[in-house]
Amino acid sequence: MKINSSTLQFLQGIAAHNDRDWFQQNKARFDAALANMQQFVKAVDAEMGKTDQLEGGGKLFRIYRDVRFSKDKSPYKNYFGASFKRATRLRRGGYYLHIEPGNAFAGGGFWEPNSQDLKRIRNEFAADDRPIRAIVSDPVFKKYFGKLEGGELKTAPGGFDRNHPAIDLLRKKQLVVKRPFSDQQVTGENFLTEVRLTFEAMRPYFDYMSVVLTTNLDGELLA
Repeated sequence: MKINSSTLQFLQGIAAHNDRDWFQQNKARFDAALANMQQFVKAVDAEMGKTDQLEGGGKLFRIYRDVRFSKDKSPYKNYFGASFKRATRLRRGGYYLHIEPGNAFAGGGFWEPNSQDLKRIRNEFAADDRPIRAIVSDPVFKKYFGKLEGGELKTAPGGFDRNHPAIDLLRKKQLVVKRPFSDQQVTGENFLTEVRLTFEAMRPYFDYMSVVLTTNLDGELLA
């Protein structure tokens, strides 16, 4: 199973002609690209199901933009995005696949953790940052992702010392990873395998964060 070059060509077209007239004139191309992506997302879900438990299959997001509260009134996205949710409350972290000409990537993590989860993560990092640093400095992690990414506060979060040794971690509002892909890689025969390997490379990070978010600082399972 692979992503067709025609799927990327359609996305290039919608980026250059983001209007309803062009879209309607190229509806057959969209239908073909959508079917291709649906099949690919299904294949990713099947591959990941061999090593992880996912909930409800992959979710391919609609190409139609919600412009109600946006200054950009372009009616369509110029990319396909799909998410894969891990099953049960004991497995945290989500996988995400972004297919956009010149800006494709596989990523995941904790994009907008709620305030309770973020506080729990920060408390864990403040108490002992050695486990997370060992994970992000592992050669496999660095090979696939380079570093832990995400938005950050300009100063220390409330209740934490700005001189804390783990302040670089405590300032993070998001904790995500991503691996970029070229257009040639996206349409290559091995892309499905590379997406699976990329998602699997997140697992040590996800497994650690799952323990953190389902226990208290004493390691007791939360109700």
